Amino acid sequence: MTSGLYVGLMSGTSLDGVDAALVDFSERMPRVVKHAHLPFEDRLRAELLALAAPGTDDLGRAANMANELARRYAAAVAAVLEGTGIARRDVVAIGCHGQTVRHRPDLGYTVQIGNAALLAELTALRVVADFRSRDVAAGGQGAPLVPAFHAAVFAKHGEDRAVLNLGGIANLTLLSREGHVTGFDTGPGNCLMDLWAARHLGMPCDRDGAWASGGSVMEPLLDAWLGAPYFTAPPPKSTGREMFGEAWLRRELPAGAAPQDVQATLLELTARSAAAALQLAGLSAQRVIACGGGTRNRMLMRRMQMLLEPAQVESSSQYGLDPQQVEAVAFAWLAMQAVNGKPANIPAVTGARGARVLGAIYPA
Repeated sequence: MTSGLYVGLMSGTSLDGVDAALVDFSERMPRVVKHAHLPFEDRLRAELLALAAPGTDDLGRAANMANELARRYAAAVAAVLEGTGIARRDVVAIGCHGQTVRHRPDLGYTVQIGNAALLAELTALRVVADFRSRDVAAGGQGAPLVPAFHAAVFAKHGEDRAVLNLGGIANLTLLSREGHVTGFDTGPGNCLMDLWAARHLGMPCDRDGAWASGGSVMEPLLDAWLGAPYFTAPPPKSTGREMFGEAWLRRELPAGAAPQDVQATLLELTARSAAAALQLAGLSAQRVIACGGGTRNRMLMRRMQMLLEPAQVESSSQYGLDPQQVEAVAFAWLAMQAVNGKPANIPAVTGARGARVLGAIYPA
């Protein structure tokens, strides 16, 4: 890897806040110098959810949210630099994913807001943003983009591995022993469980899956959900709140269902759809490396281990990266690729016509 210090910023589908990582790429394995998480308050989360819902488009509202996010991102950059003794001039660039409010590669576009120009002004640092659009322009899904990073840090010659990112949307990277890399979104990760927990518990998530563990899975309902065309569609494919969001919950839930049983069934949907995706892909992974917020859900992790045996489900922390930091580090890596003019998409993953350098660069 090319040496240098980069900051990666990630605010994902879960809408829980901004993760920032100051990363040193001077060795083969990236080293996180410092990590910070700045949570979104309820007001900002509600505004972003409203923007992500079809039918509520408002250009002024989106622009205001983009500016507010840029200020949050700048605060996150300051937080990871504070106390490190590292000067801003030593940071090569910021990789900023932005907040996805629309993902419609089927219509030829994807939208992540975050005003990268303002972020460059506020931080006096080079910013790389809008990573997904070039892949979509080349006929790809624009997602998932992390498989190239997963291959760089987790692949091992002679061993079949998979990386399962349990974010708001779950995605899978398949790393074959011969070096072939594929991947795709498997479906909902935490997003539906978090929506249901917020509605019935007044909390951002079902901590450790404790509430779900006391419910009963509604098998006929689960079977109907798993019969949705997305789960059996061949890759390349990607998804988001447009498919698995608030509207999906309203449409798919039967009247009178016990809320705790619904939570148990939503957890099982995440677990079974991810496990089925790995089996459908046909890779007999010996190890499944898990990352993302879903790794904190003990019930979900237990189900993943049971469903994926004999494969060993392991946290990315066993490979030197905290599961909560992997995506922020990935976008620092994607920024490094862009700065050095190197392609970062994998056409076999996204379906793009070829390898492309991703991201728009905003000079300091």
